[in-house]
Amino acid sequence: MDDGPRQRGSQEPPTDPSKESSAVALKKEIGLISACGIIVGNIIGSGIFVSPKGVLENASSVGLALIIWITTGIITAIGALCYAELGVTIPKSGGDYSYVKDIFGGLAGFLRLWIALLVIYPTNQAVIALTFSNYVLQPLYPSCIAPESGLRLLAAVCLLLLTWVNCFSVRWATRVQDIFTAGKLLALGLIIVMGIVQICKGHFYWLEPSHAFEPFQEYDVGRIALAFLQGSFAYGGWNFLNYVTEELIDPHKNLPRAIFISIPLVTFVYVFANVAYVTAMSPNELLASNAVAVIFGEKLLGVMSWIMPISVALSTFGGVNGSLFTSSRLFFAGAREGHLPRLLAMIHVNRFTPIPALLFTCISTLLMLCTSDIYTLINYVGFINYLFYGVTVAGQIVLRIKQPDLHRPIKVSLVWPVIYLLFWAFLLIFSLYSEPMVCGIGLAIMLTGVPVYFAGVYWENKPKQFISFVAKMTRLGQKLCLVVYPAEDKRREDEDEENREDAEEKL
Repeated sequence: MDDGPRQRGSQEPPTDPSKESSAVALKKEIGLISACGIIVGNIIGSGIFVSPKGVLENASSVGLALIIWITTGIITAIGALCYAELGVTIPKSGGDYSYVKDIFGGLAGFLRLWIALLVIYPTNQAVIALTFSNYVLQPLYPSCIAPESGLRLLAAVCLLLLTWVNCFSVRWATRVQDIFTAGKLLALGLIIVMGIVQICKGHFYWLEPSHAFEPFQEYDVGRIALAFLQGSFAYGGWNFLNYVTEELIDPHKNLPRAIFISIPLVTFVYVFANVAYVTAMSPNELLASNAVAVIFGEKLLGVMSWIMPISVALSTFGGVNGSLFTSSRLFFAGAREGHLPRLLAMIHVNRFTPIPALLFTCISTLLMLCTSDIYTLINYVGFINYLFYGVTVAGQIVLRIKQPDLHRPIKVSLVWPVIYLLFWAFLLIFSLYSEPMVCGIGLAIMLTGVPVYFAGVYWENKPKQFISFVAKMTRLGQKLCLVVYPAEDKRREDEDEENREDAEEKL
């Protein structure tokens, strides 16, 4: 269906800068610092503050848990390195969706988009927003659980506010991301410093080799594999910068630089935050707690312990902003490729933000807030999300074989994607073995996209009345949102319109 990766703009002659500056298009406003903020802010959510016990629980000892945190950080860096090559070789927003579509064809790309659209982003954003509202309302309900309706209402307010910010200005959205990422790093820095102080005081019992590898339950290969899986999930979000490639300033330099800065930084923070926790809490205390950072603060910060719940709230607020920003670009890219309604590929004539895609993201998340099965859905599709990481990295090897002479500003050794795929295959096979029902349901949810693809995308000769209705709705959406097609896509949209008119004449 596709002839291979399209290098958007790579073969076009130079344009007049004055004309380019006035064109309606996504603007390159994301610098290196904001790029790092997107990666770090999307990886570090509430988990490291609230419940970083998934790895420890299955690793069975502190020492092995720390090794797993380091190993999964290295594997994540390898995967990000592979994505860096793909990101500058196929310089299009949309991340792994764009890469899978261009390399493996429209159906494969659509299934990646479908599962993200249907479940992954709405559920993740809903859960992060609910965590934010839980920690904001906690001081008002110190002796009981906050009412469910209040939690969901505040989560909805959070989503609406951040959607407005993202619609108003890309610069505002990136500034919010920068500020809240800095805030969560300062909070984690405080935790790490307190851990160092504890070590200097001699509180490092669980870090001594003789005790660090002392199992609090018997070692089990299956549980250790699950610990690696939990560690890999904790680094989720490392690929989000690839969703906004077209808005990066000098992406050939800043994409790999942001990855090389952010992934080691997150790995350092994850490892040493866990080191700090075990200087004040035993493994059993860690496993029994559902708010590790809060208890850590109560033990070591005294009257300043209020910093920890505020830090969790700030971290989740920034997490919602980062997810809204990047997921809207994924849906924008999908609409531009004809896999979603064309309205979602339009941007505001003055603000240059993809307002329809942002509103679509917000509405789908608000609908998810109304359901009671959010966490169940996350379990079902977590496997699919991880599946496409491997498919994308495998695409890097396929692309090397199919188009060896394609210009690659960054070209990594094929050893790295092979290493990543071996680790990925190990975790994937283990997931299928340990939870076949959950993985099977996840695959079934993904495959519901196949008939949708053939009916909505592959079938071109749709009834004239349907085409006319969609065109009217698109024009209405344009008027309401004051949006148009980006200038760089106008020529292709005109060609598509001509093709549709030809098809109608044949009918």
